[in-house]
Amino acid sequence: MYSVLLPVSLSVILSAGNNLIAQKFYFCEIEISGKKWKLSLILLPISSYDVILGMYWLSLYDAQIDCMKKQVSLLMNGERCVFQGLRGVLSCLISVLEVRRMWKKGCKVFLVSVRDMNLAVGSVSNIPAVREFSDIFPEVLVVLSPDRDVEFCIDIFLGTAPISKAPYRMAPKELSELKVQLQELEDRGFVRPSVSPWGAPVLFMKKKDGTLRMCIDYRDLNKVTIKNKYPLPQIDDLFDQLAGSSVFSKIDLRSGYYQVKVKEEDVVKTAFSTRYGHYEFFVMPFGVTNAPAIFMDLMNRVFKEYLDQFVIVFIDGILVYSASEENHARHLKMMLETLR
Repeated sequence: MYSVLLPVSLSVILSAGNNLIAQKFYFCEIEISGKKWKLSLILLPISSYDVILGMYWLSLYDAQIDCMKKQVSLLMNGERCVFQGLRGVLSCLISVLEVRRMWKKGCKVFLVSVRDMNLAVGSVSNIPAVREFSDIFPEVLVVLSPDRDVEFCIDIFLGTAPISKAPYRMAPKELSELKVQLQELEDRGFVRPSVSPWGAPVLFMKKKDGTLRMCIDYRDLNKVTIKNKYPLPQIDDLFDQLAGSSVFSKIDLRSGYYQVKVKEEDVVKTAFSTRYGHYEFFVMPFGVTNAPAIFMDLMNRVFKEYLDQFVIVFIDGILVYSASEENHARHLKMMLETLR
């Protein structure tokens, strides 16, 4: 291979529209399937590809491209050489926009995490900080949380009359599950029988494991609720805080919303109607507008002194990040002491 300095700089415009300057030609040979092919190359700072074969080179060897058969043939010394591409191989990559379109059409989306089966998997219970603070990791939240500075309130537009809808029809299996979940909520002190003029219907959604989740259709209430403008953090901004960190711990709060009490005068607005009675929530229910903003406000107040130092929060998720395992143990302990 040898190079030749161009008498004048050559301007090359790429497909993306950016302009690059070339100052040298390189003359060399490449070997494809045992045959050597002459090349004259322009050196450009493009990292995406090693070599781009342009129109001149393809014309020089009378390139014929068959897209159906995925074949390229080149003519050398009167002999045509055929190169076969990969057959039946589809791209495994799709764009984010395509994923969003498919998801909106009802397609199921799965996230797969691949790990080495030969690596030992540690148990969370083996982490010293977790053992020390085992009292803040209950299997089920069974009691009402203490009074906090943040309460969930439902401010509605002036002049709005109470909205009540009849219960939705349910299948026998759903009615059976409704009884169980209502009793559980009542036993835990999260709901009580109500005589409120408000009333939202109940429906069930199937979880990934096949069990049923009780959902309250608060859409009509949400339409007449004044929206809370408390800002939720941008995901990109949160990721920026992780630069330089190598050790992470993620905690999802169990029944996070149920740890925020509803303001006493707004309890009646959380009422929901079922075949087995009328109930209202003492704690912040799922499905009401402003719930994410209120919970984000609470989390920011709780972790104010640690935010963007070694803790980031997004609604009911907490991420502790550190540059070393030694620092991480200390950070994790400080975070758990705050939760306690």
